[in-house]
Amino acid sequence: MSVRVSEKHLNTAEKLVRKAHANGGLAPVDLDRFWADQKLAMSNPFGIDIPQVPFGAICTDECVFEELGIEQDLGRYSRDVEWQLSLNKAYNDKAEKIAGRRLLRENHPSPDQPHYPSVKGLHDIFEMENKWDNTSQSWWLLKGANNENELSALLDRVERRLENLREFLLPDNWDSVKENLMGMGIKPPIYRGQRGPVTFAMSLYGVEGLIFLILDNPHLAARLRDDILEAMLGIIRILDMEAGYTPENAPRGFGFSDDNCAMLNAEMYEFFGYPIVKGVWNVCSPEQSNSRYQHSDSDMTHIIPVLSRCNLTGVNFGPNVMIDQIREYMPNAVIHGALAPFTYSRNEEVNMVAEFLRDYEMAKENRGLVFATAGSINNGSRLTGMRLLMAAIQEYGRYD
Repeated sequence: MSVRVSEKHLNTAEKLVRKAHANGGLAPVDLDRFWADQKLAMSNPFGIDIPQVPFGAICTDECVFEELGIEQDLGRYSRDVEWQLSLNKAYNDKAEKIAGRRLLRENHPSPDQPHYPSVKGLHDIFEMENKWDNTSQSWWLLKGANNENELSALLDRVERRLENLREFLLPDNWDSVKENLMGMGIKPPIYRGQRGPVTFAMSLYGVEGLIFLILDNPHLAARLRDDILEAMLGIIRILDMEAGYTPENAPRGFGFSDDNCAMLNAEMYEFFGYPIVKGVWNVCSPEQSNSRYQHSDSDMTHIIPVLSRCNLTGVNFGPNVMIDQIREYMPNAVIHGALAPFTYSRNEEVNMVAEFLRDYEMAKENRGLVFATAGSINNGSRLTGMRLLMAAIQEYGRYD
């Protein structure tokens, strides 16, 4: 049973699903009208004149495999451009008929497009290997220390690295490439998103490792916390400077993805995670209107009161974290949620619509909802399911 879905929600959802099945699986929706209204709705989810709830559960390239009946292989999909584009075209042919849009790119990236060489990231500063895992079809940061002695020695090396961070981050040919590309008007990329501090630290030292470190050796935990913050601020400062920005005119905003923040209780999060996100947002998002975004697809309701002190402008939390729970503490945040990703990827049609009805009911008075998955959109999410949600928005989720 979906979280906090009522019998009323389920009964209404069943009616729409029956209409879809009676029409060959295609839910009734005026596609042209939907996409026109969607453009208006996404312009300002809090807008008093938007026609409907903005829709964020739009299928992505992770959905091509189940839709096309082939085995998922994200590794090959990312490497083999010809195969990727052929799948995208076949997928888009279906998407255009079902959802009224071609959703994925079909053109080759330009091989002649000038680009900057890669720079090192936060995980490199902390000596963590980023490794592709075929089983999970994703990248994993490997542990960097197994005990307090190893962690202390690692932080010794990190702190020495921070003394000359620019030399560590940038490749040897950076200055010559930069001079050429800046002359062409091409700025280097800046740093405005990061795996969140708790997830990063737990990748570095383990879930239980970080928890016990905070409890048993708060001095070393604080040192790790402060080094993470100093390293992040150093990357921000250096890459902004390389792009020609000053602290006054640098682009604003920063986003975190911190799934593991739920592993800490509120007191631990306030001690470890909060000072890092607050410190970064103080630099990158000093004004009230600047973007402060956090994705955490986990049951982290207990840390919302702490996190709310940062006045977030956008959130995407776990499927058990309800709209009304978020809105109580975060009145200014656009809430992306709270459709359970597994409800979508298992194509649980009645529950999909019922979860929309639940979320719309909680959000309609104050708005600010983008109806999306509370987490990733996973393989198995179908185009017919996407159309069903579009129909639910058009039928039951209008503001006018």
